[in-house]
Amino acid sequence: MNPLVQSLEKGLVVSCQALPGEPMYSENGGVMPLFATGAAQSGAIGIRANSVRDIKEIRAVVPLPVIGLLKREYDGYEPYITPALDDVEAVLYAGADIIAFDATDRIHPNDVSTPDLIAQIRKAHPTAVLMADISTYDEAVTAAKCGVDLVGTTLSGYTAASANSPVPNLELVRRLAADLSIPVIAEGNISTPDLAVDALNCGAHAVVVGGAITRPAQICTRFVDAIRARAAQTPSEN
Repeated sequence: MNPLVQSLEKGLVVSCQALPGEPMYSENGGVMPLFATGAAQSGAIGIRANSVRDIKEIRAVVPLPVIGLLKREYDGYEPYITPALDDVEAVLYAGADIIAFDATDRIHPNDVSTPDLIAQIRKAHPTAVLMADISTYDEAVTAAKCGVDLVGTTLSGYTAASANSPVPNLELVRRLAADLSIPVIAEGNISTPDLAVDALNCGAHAVVVGGAITRPAQICTRFVDAIRARAAQTPSEN
């Protein structure tokens, strides 16, 4: 196993991301490194980050492995997590230690399949550490056969092929951990500490948590919804 991947074992990776339109997004940057610093100080063992700018800024302040990606939409194609070779190279040159990319069975930009994309990456960058973001068991098996270093359940529940899957999909984590010879990262809707522990108990090599830690609006909404639900169930005193 790659020593960098080994260093993530049984730990928490915090996803520090914000997209345009979200409260923590800043055109000028500077926000995600603060989240990453807080995560590092609290015991996280890795950071997942989107965009060249955020990867560079986080690398400058946090001495943890960075799983980097680039969310980019291409007209006519569904994959948007580091979907093309150019995006992979942008993430690599930004300083990411591990490159996360869409490894679903959907066609990538320039009509490239996932096996072809992995072959392109390996040819251009043989030593790059690759994390395949998958949505189904078969996609993970294919990615592993093509030579990725680890797989993540990031996209389970977010593709047509996985639309009926539970979220988080801990059964998928369990199956993959039992059947694959490479590490499995549990990611996607890990919203509580108990779920993170459950994922590790299912055999996950590590757990990625994002919104439950780094999206204040999402966290606040959970509290507000719970309070409103309780109020609706409480008989009025009038």
